[in-house]
Amino acid sequence: MSYNPNPLYAAPEDWRAYSGVLSRRVFAFILDYVIVALLCIPAAIVLFFLSIVTLGLGFFLYPALFVIVAGIYFGLTVGGPSQASLGMRAMGIAIVRVDGRPMDFMTAIVHLALFWILNSVLTPLILLAGLFIERSRLVHDLLVGTATVRTV
Repeated sequence: MSYNPNPLYAAPEDWRAYSGVLSRRVFAFILDYVIVALLCIPAAIVLFFLSIVTLGLGFFLYPALFVIVAGIYFGLTVGGPSQASLGMRAMGIAIVRVDGRPMDFMTAIVHLALFWILNSVLTPLILLAGLFIERSRLVHDLLVGTATVRTV
């Protein structure tokens, strides 16, 4: 059986596709949240002018600005054709669904929301689950039906 280094949709059965995925996910997380923080700067400027146009109603969105920007960022990148955010691409990983269908915007948003919820409840110890679950999947991966695989 040959190893396909670029799995687009179906989660492969080859163990090499999951080798070193957990450490790559941690570094991709750091890169992605630096990118989201940088994207919040122009979003805050746009929201300021939107707030002036809406006579101050837009100012109520500032507390949720990070969540909105992160949701759009991950929804468009992970739910896009590459099935990976910019940080994930830099680390050579992608998210695939185990049922073989491509990731879509809504699945990416649910994946992100479950990550935030489970991380707030279980703390970063959620990463320990990847050491014991097959394919180095985390709890939110199991709930959504996804797996993270290497692309390089």
